Amino acid sequence: MALELNGIIPPLVTPFTADGEIDEAAFRNVIRFNLSKGVHGVCPGGSTGEGHTFTAEEFARIMEITVDEVAGKVPVVAGIISNSTRDAIRRAKSVAHLPIAGLQVTPVHYLFKPDEEATFNHFKALTEAVDIPVIIYNVVPWNYLNPAQMIRLMQELPGVQGIKQSQGDLKLMADLVLGVPEGCKVFSAVDALMYSSFALGAHGAIAATPAALPGVCVALWNAVQAGDHVKGLEIHRAMLTFWNAVVGDNLPANLKTTIALQGCPTGLPRAPMPATSEAQTARIRKTLDAVLAFEA
Repeated sequence: MALELNGIIPPLVTPFTADGEIDEAAFRNVIRFNLSKGVHGVCPGGSTGEGHTFTAEEFARIMEITVDEVAGKVPVVAGIISNSTRDAIRRAKSVAHLPIAGLQVTPVHYLFKPDEEATFNHFKALTEAVDIPVIIYNVVPWNYLNPAQMIRLMQELPGVQGIKQSQGDLKLMADLVLGVPEGCKVFSAVDALMYSSFALGAHGAIAATPAALPGVCVALWNAVQAGDHVKGLEIHRAMLTFWNAVVGDNLPANLKTTIALQGCPTGLPRAPMPATSEAQTARIRKTLDAVLAFEA
């Protein structure tokens, strides 16, 4: 199964109620909001969606809702954040009956770092267990995969067909794009440098900014693909100002606030993550109109 995925793929936020339950009606509205902006795919269950807090049952339910609501309009990538090979495989198998275009999977994120061979065997077991392309979500600071490791995984494991690169090192992004094996793809989650990632040849973005500003990110993608780097740089500057306002330890909450300010209710973050503060909301409001002016 080949990875058919390019462009802007927002990692969907997950609305929660005050009791910490998933608000399914609000989640469906979040999906519709993204589809209305012309996105090229969606990714529920990522870190932006607080997927690290999902039970196995919640994970499966979120994927079912997404597939139902999307109804084949765009590809769906299932985000798996798991601390064991066994659990990652179980989650992947729980959605194998659904039309899932890919699995976005983190390396394990507990405090004890597996060595390189253990990490390789983790993804080997996963890709042998299900016939769904895997995108490795390279985000865990203490289990961070270097370019050689990532390229080896893509070269030696046919099921690993993509990397989502999440650190701010643009040289690393450039090396990945240069060395990525044929048929595999590199997606950017370098939010402060989305324009630069696209200009270097990244195949798309699965990142926090697209979750909050899907239409603007589609406009940026379209500009770079058309070779309009003057417009691309203008959008980058507005997006960077927004990013500097929204980034924080409660980033998913702040993304929800940004979406809500655009008329789509997004519920609450799941405790113990704090909601957006008044000061954070004020900073977001100050940047929002200027960046939304570039919406596709």
